[in-house]
Amino acid sequence: MLSPKKVKFRKQQKNRIKGMALRGSSVVFGDIGLKALEPGKLTSQQIESARIAMMRHIKRGGKVWIRVFPDKPITAKPAETRQGKGKGAPVGWCAPIRRGRVLYEIKGVSIELASEALRLAAYKLPIKTSIVLREA
Repeated sequence: MLSPKKVKFRKQQKNRIKGMALRGSSVVFGDIGLKALEPGKLTSQQIESARIAMMRHIKRGGKVWIRVFPDKPITAKPAETRQGKGKGAPVGWCAPIRRGRVLYEIKGVSIELASEALRLAAYKLPIKTSIVLREA
């Protein structure tokens, strides 16, 4: 799973994900990409699960870029614990995603194969996505 090597603070506030993506909104590295149509949070497990689905479909041909990184800690209190007594311990990492952000890119395989791989990856994600081509 993806996670940062080191962070300045163990816990962060949740925040709201508003507006369009300022950066990372166009396909840069590959020929075809998967773009987020709504805001949300992707956990490191979801990012990895979608990557595995893509790689299995393209049978290790071509190259895949993951354009998001989970650097925001997720905390949770233990089960059957009363409220209060502070914030819970960190349990995982997530990547906050704004609308318009390109999540994955593929290059080196046919457009039909790549779009099918991205479609399979989209099923693994909790947000609505669309497949976009690189603007020439």
